[in-house]
Amino acid sequence: MESSTILFSVIIALAVALTGVVVYVFTENSHQSTMMMETSTPDQFQGMTRTYYIASDEVNWNYAPAEINLITGKPYDNDTGLYVKNTKDRIGSVYLKCLYQGYTDDTFTILQSVTDKWKHLGIMGPVIHAEVGDTVKVVFKNNCRIPTSMHPHGLFYLKESEGAQYDDGIFDSDKGGDIIQPGENYTYTWQVPERAGPGPGDPSSVLWMYHSHVDEVGDTYAGLVGPIIVTRHGMANPDGSPKDVDQEFVTLFTIFDENRSPYLDYNSQTFPQVPKSVDQNDPDFVESNKKHSINGYIFGNLPGLVMKENTHVRWYVAGMGTETDIHTPHWHGQTLLMNGMRTDMVELLPMSMKVLDMVPDDTGIWLFHCHVNDHIKAGMLALFTVEKNNDTQSFNQ
Repeated sequence: MESSTILFSVIIALAVALTGVVVYVFTENSHQSTMMMETSTPDQFQGMTRTYYIASDEVNWNYAPAEINLITGKPYDNDTGLYVKNTKDRIGSVYLKCLYQGYTDDTFTILQSVTDKWKHLGIMGPVIHAEVGDTVKVVFKNNCRIPTSMHPHGLFYLKESEGAQYDDGIFDSDKGGDIIQPGENYTYTWQVPERAGPGPGDPSSVLWMYHSHVDEVGDTYAGLVGPIIVTRHGMANPDGSPKDVDQEFVTLFTIFDENRSPYLDYNSQTFPQVPKSVDQNDPDFVESNKKHSINGYIFGNLPGLVMKENTHVRWYVAGMGTETDIHTPHWHGQTLLMNGMRTDMVELLPMSMKVLDMVPDDTGIWLFHCHVNDHIKAGMLALFTVEKNNDTQSFNQ
């Protein structure tokens, strides 16, 4: 009996020693993280606990900050101007939105600095990186005037961290993360088991998305969406990104229908030059509020898509929206691999999440756009740059 007790104590001591994991906390000046030790219960794989501080904030978002069409290099004409020009009865390119933003700690006083490699995220919330075996904790605060939440795709969660309200037979008191009222905080806990990571035919990392699910339609049109990248166990850098990739890009193709945003009335009465002249039922007004965007930018305004030739670039592409959100992203000048197949375009439906690998070999400035004709006309276009690389040998794919 005594020997059994001793053996049990040794097992417990070993378990405690093996469950020391790392909590990731954002610093002010970097997307990288500082570390603190914490204990957790291991699953199939031993991992880290990564803590993110994210708030839903109200932001005046500009879909087209440049004064000209950056795709043509010319002023907007009558057709393209419909989507960007501010007039007596048109909102223009600036709208109040509710967006996810990263912070350095749970005081939510200092915004997380966005480094150059993530400037292209645009309207999306910060990337949540994780490795199979990890635990993700999101300390969340709602700074918007509407109720919000955070609902993750792909990860494992209990009902209290689902972030989605519906009649599931669970008492509301047991689902505190479903609705976060203005000014309130909540901590979500999500596990990253093997089934949340890359499958046998996947590359070393996969894409999931997170978004608000209080009023899922209105919340996502308001801008509440962000990416989750999960790396295969043993293939992650300390920050959770895949070791075998030189650069990551995340792009979201969606038509932000501002007519269905909870901020429509505010935007209609704030930004037009003569707000009293606005007719929200006018067909041209309705069309002007449909922003055919990549990461919340239109007509070439998306920044930060810059890479070196002959490097391993991973593209995560996602769609969101309604039946008009059938998108076909196409890269000029380069080809990519997806599921072992060569391509230069990919098909997206709402909340599709796909991963493609590129080894750019043709330097220059290239077009990246949705190939749906109506979406081209409405500005779902961006530019990416491949720079000359004198530092590395050719990367074969």
